[in-house]
Amino acid sequence: MGNDRANPPTDAEQLAQRYRTLVEHSPDGVVVHEGGILVYVNPAIVRLLGATSAEELVGKPVTRFVDPKSVPGMLRRIRRLTETGDASEAAEMTLVRRDGSTVDVETVSVLTAWQNQLAYQVVVHDLSAQRAAEAAQRRAEQHFSTVVAQLEEGVVVIDRRGYIESINPAALRIFGVEGEDMIGTPLYLLPMTLLDANAVPMSPTRHPVARTLNSGETVVGYVFGVDRPDGQRRWLSGSSRLLNPGDPQSSAVSSFTDITEFRASRRQLEYQATHDPLTGLANRALVLSRLAAALGTTEDLPVSTVLFIDLDGFKAINDTLGHAIGDTVLQIVAQRLQRGLREDDIVGRIGGDEFLVLLSGRTLGEDLDALVTRLRQAMAEPIIARGHRIQVDASIGITPLHPGDGRSPEAVLHDADVAMYRAKPPGHRDNAPLSRRPNSSNAS
Repeated sequence: MGNDRANPPTDAEQLAQRYRTLVEHSPDGVVVHEGGILVYVNPAIVRLLGATSAEELVGKPVTRFVDPKSVPGMLRRIRRLTETGDASEAAEMTLVRRDGSTVDVETVSVLTAWQNQLAYQVVVHDLSAQRAAEAAQRRAEQHFSTVVAQLEEGVVVIDRRGYIESINPAALRIFGVEGEDMIGTPLYLLPMTLLDANAVPMSPTRHPVARTLNSGETVVGYVFGVDRPDGQRRWLSGSSRLLNPGDPQSSAVSSFTDITEFRASRRQLEYQATHDPLTGLANRALVLSRLAAALGTTEDLPVSTVLFIDLDGFKAINDTLGHAIGDTVLQIVAQRLQRGLREDDIVGRIGGDEFLVLLSGRTLGEDLDALVTRLRQAMAEPIIARGHRIQVDASIGITPLHPGDGRSPEAVLHDADVAMYRAKPPGHRDNAPLSRRPNSSNAS
């Protein structure tokens, strides 16, 4: 022991000891081969090759544990090492384990001195975990691609320049370009016209996906349209978001659903809820709603005058000729009213043979008289229905509106009804004003 204290380890010996300790505990395999024979292996390579001890490997040819396909490359790399300390580039190769199975690794060879002889020290990194992760990623990407391809929802990925990176079959179908290759196509060259929710053409720079690309903002629930190459117009409900939110250079993904049929059915339902099914005119609810909006404005009244129109003797037509002919008469009267009014005027059927007209803008007295005369004349023209020549006259009640008019829509309707009743010829005053009489026949 005294001799040990007298001769402490040199710095080189201490460095060598630390290096041996590091190599022995390294998670990467380390081997040394001299003249093609393994002369050293660390524990990690013993485990990697499926051996139980270093003795099973040392003294064996290094090529015994290298896949034949990897041997030529290995030899080329080590032949390039000419000076002590030279290192090869990192290269992938395949090793053969003791049981014959293979394992992919990455290796770096260094020409070094080993017990006064030149040898090759090789660091071996197991790629199994990396390969497994890559395979899992490929499976996930394939699974994702398969799912996206099967979606009924259109999905398009757009890069920062506005070019299509990927597009699924549903999007191609919705755009009317099935079978075409859209990858790499800029949005502005797509063979279709983009529309905003009001059917106004818009450039790709106004589409919400452009907002997502510019600001990173997620935009959901917007409606836009496309006019396709085949002339069809499709309405879509879409969302746009960044593909990788943490990446400022991320592409954007736009997904959308075809709502054309839904939009059409909703509009049809809205139309049915606000229009008379027999004549196609606005119904009572819609006319009173427009009247309420006019009365509620603080600016110039958009409606100047309300006309209440009732057909004289219509009950006799129903009673003698039947409701089918009565319905035909109402439809023809509705058409004549529409032709006799201006485009901004509103005409509706409020029940039975009663119609309400909202005259828009300011109407001078002489113009109003001329309009009422023209309407009476139009409706007085004989109607031919199923071989019957029918004469229809109309009574028209007039109620003007004034700025600051404090009446409710129902009060205006009542006043117009009273005015109509007073305008009826004496022989047709069979009914009291609307608020005090039952519904007429042919009521909607």
